[in-house]
Amino acid sequence: MSLLTVECVIKVGGGVLARADTFDAVMAELSLASREAALLVPGGGPFADTVRDVDRQVGLSDDAAHWMAILAMDQYAHVIASRLPNGEIVHGPDEIESALERRRTPVLAPYHWLRAVDPLPHSWDVTSDSIAAWVAGQVGAERLVLVKPAGASGLAIVDPCFSSVLSPRIKAAIVTVDRIEVLRTVAAGL
Repeated sequence: MSLLTVECVIKVGGGVLARADTFDAVMAELSLASREAALLVPGGGPFADTVRDVDRQVGLSDDAAHWMAILAMDQYAHVIASRLPNGEIVHGPDEIESALERRRTPVLAPYHWLRAVDPLPHSWDVTSDSIAAWVAGQVGAERLVLVKPAGASGLAIVDPCFSSVLSPRIKAAIVTVDRIEVLRTVAAGL
């Protein structure tokens, strides 16, 4: 895959699923914002929350919790792709490139790619925010936009590993669902 094919990685936070009307509004904006060379990366949402609950109840190993949470991202990827008119599940760089060439919106189910290269620490200090930052670096993206629930503000709300994973050449921004109408502008870098 050539660098800079993906201009923007948009990470769709799992908290967006908390309300159906909010989720629908985000999907409507994503269908417009992703018409450019954008890659969507899901959060873990309620799927990862289930992993957290199981971890609290039975005490999973760091490895098990890590991979289960990434599989939760795969589940959310299927939800997102099913709601976008041109959404397509992709698992790595070649599939991302192919989807973009066919003018589809690639939605990353990251488990297989991450399992093959295992680039990040296995702890709850790594969430989908850091995974999206790592992916943005791997695909040569210029921008990373994190879509977060209403009320979230500033990059201080990302996980502890985020700043060490995000390439300094990538511009990162947060768009909250209560301001989702600015997603296209932010994703385009305007």
